Amino acid sequence: MRIGGLASGMDIDSIVKNLMQAERMPLQKLQQDKQRLEWQRDDYRTINTLMMDFRTTLTQMKLSTSFRARSVSSSNEALVTATASSAAQQGSYSISRVDQLAKAETWVSGAVNNLDPTKVMGEQTATGITWSSGAVDSQTLKGNNTDKLQLSLNGNEIKTAELNKMKVKVNGEVFDIINDPANLTAGENQVHISTTGELTFSKTLNENDNIKVDYIANEHNLDLKLASGATTFNIGRKMINEIEFNLQVGTSNYQLNADLSDRTNVSLMDGGTSVGSINLDTGEVKLNTAVSAETNVKATFQQNYSSMAMTSYTSKGDVRESFLFDSSQTLNQVFNQVNTSSLGVSMFMDSFTNKISVIRTETGDFNGGAANISYENDFSTEILQLGVNGELKVAAENAKFTVNGLETERSTNAFSMNGVTFTLKSEFTTGQAVSMNINNDNDKVFDKIKDFVEKYNTLIAAVNEKASEERYRDYNPLSDEEREGLSDKQQEQWEEKARSGLLRRDPILTGALSSMRMEFYSPVFNEQTNPVLNQLSTIGITTTANFREGGKLEIDEAKLKEALSNDPEAVENLFRSGSDATEDGAQGILHRLTDTINTTMDKLRQKAGSQYTTNLQFSIGRNLNDVDKRIRIFEDRMIQVENRYWKQFTAMEKAIQQANNQSAYLMQQFSSGM
Repeated sequence: MRIGGLASGMDIDSIVKNLMQAERMPLQKLQQDKQRLEWQRDDYRTINTLMMDFRTTLTQMKLSTSFRARSVSSSNEALVTATASSAAQQGSYSISRVDQLAKAETWVSGAVNNLDPTKVMGEQTATGITWSSGAVDSQTLKGNNTDKLQLSLNGNEIKTAELNKMKVKVNGEVFDIINDPANLTAGENQVHISTTGELTFSKTLNENDNIKVDYIANEHNLDLKLASGATTFNIGRKMINEIEFNLQVGTSNYQLNADLSDRTNVSLMDGGTSVGSINLDTGEVKLNTAVSAETNVKATFQQNYSSMAMTSYTSKGDVRESFLFDSSQTLNQVFNQVNTSSLGVSMFMDSFTNKISVIRTETGDFNGGAANISYENDFSTEILQLGVNGELKVAAENAKFTVNGLETERSTNAFSMNGVTFTLKSEFTTGQAVSMNINNDNDKVFDKIKDFVEKYNTLIAAVNEKASEERYRDYNPLSDEEREGLSDKQQEQWEEKARSGLLRRDPILTGALSSMRMEFYSPVFNEQTNPVLNQLSTIGITTTANFREGGKLEIDEAKLKEALSNDPEAVENLFRSGSDATEDGAQGILHRLTDTINTTMDKLRQKAGSQYTTNLQFSIGRNLNDVDKRIRIFEDRMIQVENRYWKQFTAMEKAIQQANNQSAYLMQQFSSGM
């Protein structure tokens, strides 16, 4: 903090401030130059964004679908409908009869009276399910660029006698499980599982492959730690089998009490002493005495499990999947496994009839007239009452029809022929044939061209506005001090004029306008283009009469629709042909414009960069860096100048103070002499 004028009585602070204001006038000019460069950069980038959007429109217009829209008319949409892609050729189809619609195979089971699908199966009695003892589990592994993987079994063993019930999927595709590794066929979708959990595949697995293994082990092995003072924990499984149960807490081994009359509260015994209890249905363990320190716990136990298997014949071949489940699951959970599998089957149980519905999600016959769904083992046939105990309600059938005199079949009622997608709605064998006519949808093509012209005009208007904007040279960017004296509205009006015209007559913009006008004016000469329709004016697209609009286009709608009706291919070639041409005039309108837009955008990026570039990568950015450097140097010099002024005024103050002191001394001497 500086305080001056004590000796002189002058307002030194104001004097220095006014002097520095005059000194800083060149700095204000630099700051104004910087603001103009930033505005100019932003204006260039705005134009670049508009051109990028228009280039996207050009890319879409260059697709054949923009000019080959097809319409289809059916003489009887209640029987057959159709849609056509741009690849469809103009013509007609006649479907004289539909002898049979494609159907999906549907089964209904016999009554399942002793099984509630919403309740845990192990808690229900008289279900008739044959349970086995063991451990059903699942692991997901990643490929490792070899043909071998290892399951983490914690010292347990796989029940290899049950391999036919297990399942291995690689990226969702079922692999056949082979009992003997010597029988693996190289390159096939096959795998062998050993007792130790080693998987040997018949092909090398990539590191990005996902492998899901549903398997059966002899028992579950659980390891966990109890915190000091703990008395309860859960072994993580429900519906525990009482056979071969062992619980080790620390160094003590506990077994189940022989009394199993209440599975929810079975005593844990250490010899003849009860040390706690377990709920076999929930897996919760309660100890009578809290552990005194962190304690290791190991549980070895089994669950009851069962399985079912189904085979489905699909358009991709026959698919067999097996499904493992334990007694803690509900039947609905088993259905969910089936419904989310690769079988392509939907299964549910009706609570009113107690019957199960099974339907293929894909229509068509893929098994030569035999059933397209087959059921294996007792669970499917005896418990779910399917297969021999169920009823085939709807057999899988292909659609059979006659098109243009040709008798043929399809597995679905919606199918494609030569770019036309037909949908069979109903069977008919007599009456008038259903005819479908494939024609150009000229209205859609017209709308596409009209939309393209409107977007071009929007771009032209924006570029032309910037290139012809009035320049107000008397309006410079406002300094902070100048802003303080203006209202917000006044600041906005001033800045609008100060920013106006920064791209006036810019060579990049005027060059782009000129080039684009030339691209539209010039005729197209190549082998595909009709010489009669080789300019936009010949199809009704011309520039407006007002030259101030910078080459905006207008459409003679009647003339364009006439050209589309008489020769749609010629209109398409005028726009799209000559994509690889190098000769002058051989490229179609769209390719010419794309080249011009790309060239202009490159120039704009070199001039103003983008949000992802540094200042050193474009010319305005380098100018900004230079101005910033000059501002820093000038500000450093201003500090020195201000210090010099204060030093000079301080010296003056000292001189005045010294003179005042001398004057006071002399006055004192004169006074004492008298």
